[in-house]
Amino acid sequence: MTANQANRSPGSLPKWAIVIGVLLLLAGLPLAAWLDLRNLSEQSLRLQASDLNSVITSVRGYYAKNVVARVLAHPETTQVIHNYADVPGAIPIPATLSLELGKVIGEQQGNISYRFVSDFPFQGRAPHELDAFEKMALAKLRTDPKQLVNDVSWNNFDGRVRLVAPVLMAAPCVACHNSHPESPKHDWKVGDVRGIQEVIVDQPIAKNLFSFKWLMGYFGLMAAFGLGVVGWQNRQSKLIAGMNKELENNNAFLAAVSMKISRYLSPQLYKSIFAGEKDVAIQTERKKLTIFFSDIKDFTATTEKLQPEEITALLNEYFTEMSAIAAKHGGTVDKFIGDAILIFFGDPETKGVTEDALACLRMAFEMQARTTELNAKWRGMGVEERFLVRMGINTGFCNVGNFGSADRMDYTIIGAEANLAARLQSIAEPGQIVLSYETYALVREMFTAHSLSPIQMKGISRPVVPYVIDGVLASGGQVSSLISEHMPGLDLYLNPSLLDDAAVARTRMLLEKAIATLEARPKRAAT
Repeated sequence: MTANQANRSPGSLPKWAIVIGVLLLLAGLPLAAWLDLRNLSEQSLRLQASDLNSVITSVRGYYAKNVVARVLAHPETTQVIHNYADVPGAIPIPATLSLELGKVIGEQQGNISYRFVSDFPFQGRAPHELDAFEKMALAKLRTDPKQLVNDVSWNNFDGRVRLVAPVLMAAPCVACHNSHPESPKHDWKVGDVRGIQEVIVDQPIAKNLFSFKWLMGYFGLMAAFGLGVVGWQNRQSKLIAGMNKELENNNAFLAAVSMKISRYLSPQLYKSIFAGEKDVAIQTERKKLTIFFSDIKDFTATTEKLQPEEITALLNEYFTEMSAIAAKHGGTVDKFIGDAILIFFGDPETKGVTEDALACLRMAFEMQARTTELNAKWRGMGVEERFLVRMGINTGFCNVGNFGSADRMDYTIIGAEANLAARLQSIAEPGQIVLSYETYALVREMFTAHSLSPIQMKGISRPVVPYVIDGVLASGGQVSSLISEHMPGLDLYLNPSLLDDAAVARTRMLLEKAIATLEARPKRAAT
């Protein structure tokens, strides 16, 4: 398959064929017009020659019969009179000659009529009926006898041409008419217009239609070409519409598939892959990340007290809420390991090592607060067991990227620093956030913490000093201490830095009410 064939849709015409067809049509128009013009000129010349021949033949025949023959039969008594037929040897006057010659020509040429009429006929003769055009022509010619008056009219597919010329009075005519007893007018002058002679030619349009055979053939070819192009375009439109429909279905399918795939990927990774920013290939890079690891304390024991459907619903709601908080703060959810969550900051998007660490801490605070809200909600639904979450955070260099095979890979992180985050989580109390020194050094300007006893960890040669977050540094150096306590009958997580004045007032009222409730509680005997 050639490149042009590959770029052309099925059933389409090559561009060069269309271009050649259009050029041929453009070149054919002047050629067809020239051929028809030449053909029309030839036909016109033949028609003129034929008509002239017919007229000459008619005139010669009439002249031989009504002039020459009559003179030769009676040479001694030749007269020129209007009623020549009644007098032996007489010949017709010009008016009579014109009238009778017009009849002869009309009989010879079926489409040609001749009229010789006047508004001053001799007495005893039938008056000439003049129509509106003939009256108008006669009036114009008497004003200016040098002109010719014509009219062209159409009746459906028949055309008619009427040509009117003046009949001028010559000296012999003037003498005759002014002295003739039957003449209605006796003051004629030489050059006066006595009447008109009119030639009427009828021509059906169909007779001339085929004079343009080349143009008709050209337009027929052009119409066929146009219909072919329209048909081809219609076929192409249907083909394109089908392809668009198929493309829409494929896009809808891909959109549905990509939406399903997005559930298995973090929003940042999904966005970077579909935006073309990250290749789906086995490759990794070493980056400094902030790693978050959380776990639910005594989750195995909790699952034994709940039905599988209940624990599934609670865990899914918990993961949904935590994932939404992670996305809000820019964290990449690596994986869910049972009830644990692994999240890291710094890839595929980063705001800098310090900002990534601060974002991770803010996320952890919001997660603890939201977990307390979920526990309260679930208690209202009759679920006694609570989720007590421990969190560990570490900052360090890890290998991040795609690990696996060409057929199956996983976007994750590998390194001792990730394991350290999991270890820090394991030594945290429920509700606590434990940091490594590397992370604490990045966030100490905004958070307060106290250190725990150093721990030794496999893969890390140095002792690791954990730090437990105590509070948030407010403006002016004031510390907003965190309070996190979870026990049967109590779920308390207090972060004063997140409360505005209205929330502080309501919290104070609730705490006072809680103290009053505790004081009013009947004392139980020690067991």
